[in-house]
Amino acid sequence: MTPAEALAALRAAEARDGAPGIARRRELLARLAAEVKRRAHAIADAAAADFGGRSRAETLLADVLLVADCAIHARRRVARWARPRAAHVPFPFLPARAWTEPVPKGVVGIIGPWNYPVQLTLVPAVDALAAGNRVVVKPSEHAPRCAAEIAALLDAALGADMARCVTGDASVAADFAAQPWDHLVFTGGTETGRRVALAAAANLVPVTLELGGKCPAIVLPGADLARAAHDILIGKSLNAGQTCVAPDTVLLVGHARAAFEAACRAADVAPPETALANPSQAARLDRLAEGAKLTPLGADGPGRRRAVALAEAPEGSPLLREEVFGPILPVVEAADLPAALAWVAARPAPLAIYLFGATSAEEAAVAAGTRSGAIVTGRCVEHVAFPDLAFGGVGASGIGRTHGEDGFRTFSNLRSRVRHGRFSLARIFDRPHAPVAERVLRMLVR
Repeated sequence: MTPAEALAALRAAEARDGAPGIARRRELLARLAAEVKRRAHAIADAAAADFGGRSRAETLLADVLLVADCAIHARRRVARWARPRAAHVPFPFLPARAWTEPVPKGVVGIIGPWNYPVQLTLVPAVDALAAGNRVVVKPSEHAPRCAAEIAALLDAALGADMARCVTGDASVAADFAAQPWDHLVFTGGTETGRRVALAAAANLVPVTLELGGKCPAIVLPGADLARAAHDILIGKSLNAGQTCVAPDTVLLVGHARAAFEAACRAADVAPPETALANPSQAARLDRLAEGAKLTPLGADGPGRRRAVALAEAPEGSPLLREEVFGPILPVVEAADLPAALAWVAARPAPLAIYLFGATSAEEAAVAAGTRSGAIVTGRCVEHVAFPDLAFGGVGASGIGRTHGEDGFRTFSNLRSRVRHGRFSLARIFDRPHAPVAERVLRMLVR
């Protein structure tokens, strides 16, 4: 099935059946949560095969339970989210009533990535379904077994009148992006995101782009270095560093690189269980690391499983400019917090900034002096699992928000409604203008 055929099929279903009401949305979300849990171990097997080795626990936590939690969260709250909201009516227009109501956009297209192939394809689908839309998803061709699981899961949970799955290579993805969706979601690299946005612009399709960036971990003088090193490495090693919100670079303020390295070695994070997803990903990391000094924090595993390595890179190294997206962690010493903030400001705004040992004043300084999708103190990555917390980037790290009520509103048209009374003071300005209207106007402009 082509993207155009999938879109046409759901447009026909929408014309025949209309948008699903609240009760139907709740049913669909419950079915989706149940089905993703039912297929949990099949999804874990598929991810392990697609990656050439992937931690079962990581797949169950990030690609199964997170999706189910988001669906259950939305099911419990969608009736409240969908309520109309009263709007203020200025005195001259009383006794009019005004309100906004969230209505479905229609058919939402979703292009998923390979790094969290189920989560990052289906969480936007949860938001879109909660808002009363139908969805067409295009999973990554780099995770074909997960794509097959997604297709079967959507058919079993939602049916062909609510969801379709389109598979194929990059040419299919380009065709997908060019369709006249009512909203388009893309998760992936920034450069590909630019092409998707350009394709969508031809049809004036609104987009949500979940991209990437160099998410810094700023370790301040007040940090417990052992704890900070442990928490940063836990976030970095998740999914072999192939996470858009993984800590990308450590900025040390008031700590020496050698002390941080010693703390990382003492952290003794478990050997790598998840592999680099494909040979091209491994080759890309090798290119980024050219000219840098790498200090592995353990032994590599079989296949493409690599231990996290600390990196000392010269100024101008691509490791300090491009998103790493793998188990290499550049470490940079900053003279003070303003120097660390200048380092962050010199690069595109990241999805997240992680702080360790920050005082209230330092946290406020980071918030005031940076742009980012999130600021997180004390841990890394886990905020993505908060179903009621808006998730998204700024500028080159993304456009728009998903998750929870923010995701619901992303996929809703906020329609304005007004019901006028039979009389209002504003009617005195109806033509032909009476003398009193001229007097009121002169008074108002004074």
